[in-house]
Amino acid sequence: MFESRSNANSTKTRNWALIAAGAGIGLAYGVAIRLLASLHANDLVVMSMSFTCILPFAMGAITVYFIEVRRPLRLRSWLLLPWLPLATALAAAMITLLEGLICVVMFLPLAMVLSSVGGLLGGLAARVIKSERLGNASLCCVMALPLLTAPWEKQIFHGFELREVENTIDIQVPPDVIWRNIERVSKIRPGELPDSWSHRIGFPDPVEATLSHEGVGGVRNATFAGGLYFLETVDVWEPERRLAFTIAAQTDAIPATTLDEHVRVGGPYFDVLRGEYRLEALGNGTTRLHLSSRHRISTDFNWYAHLWTDAVMSDLQKRILQVIKGRCEGKIG
Repeated sequence: MFESRSNANSTKTRNWALIAAGAGIGLAYGVAIRLLASLHANDLVVMSMSFTCILPFAMGAITVYFIEVRRPLRLRSWLLLPWLPLATALAAAMITLLEGLICVVMFLPLAMVLSSVGGLLGGLAARVIKSERLGNASLCCVMALPLLTAPWEKQIFHGFELREVENTIDIQVPPDVIWRNIERVSKIRPGELPDSWSHRIGFPDPVEATLSHEGVGGVRNATFAGGLYFLETVDVWEPERRLAFTIAAQTDAIPATTLDEHVRVGGPYFDVLRGEYRLEALGNGTTRLHLSSRHRISTDFNWYAHLWTDAVMSDLQKRILQVIKGRCEGKIG
């Protein structure tokens, strides 16, 4: 009985060691590609399909294939084991300041799905390909994919897209009260801003918006925490009806610690271009306030990036509308 228990423990230890080795190989590969992306080797950059899509796929395939050819795994292990090197690599990137939390959070859902797809195909390949030489050659091809696709992908996938996001809120005051609270926004006090997921992952809080003078041509200076600020030039001034402005992020003045370079406002991948308030009188002393914005995304994967940029802008606008509602309804009389 003791011998049987000892054999079981020994088998379990070997299995865990094999899993650790497979995950370690996947991790080492992911770290190597990240370092190559830092050097722009073979035109490979972080904000590319090669990195965001093919890298996690390859990490999953490598991890599962290495383990499966040595010990058969269950299907769920093919799908879940790739998350181990992926999570470790992302944690290491944050610890070494290669990536910020906001980039990791945005990348993670897509990476988890694609690494699982890679793990599934890696497991199938290990069972179907009987030749060790052919299997190893196939694995090498998968490992080389990010470097092979990087030089040409931008010509095919890179896009420029303008996105519009609008939010509304009903406020129990007439339009003139709201107008006084949107033409300028005095400094937002702690506790006025509702908590939000976008703030928790690293997007700065709005602070205030000053106005040089009333009317078209007036310049609003909109500041955010962390040194992020925008110059907003008014081009529509219709008191108690519409206020609209172009937005120019002061990118060069934004501290490097405020936003990750891959999501920096006014950078090569993302920018906010325009904002507009519109007031709609509903009767009975209630006004519906619309806040809309236009932003630009320029990536090789706009189909995924816009899900996040839309969500962040919507979350930010909801918070601003809540501040305005609280101030307006608290100032009646």
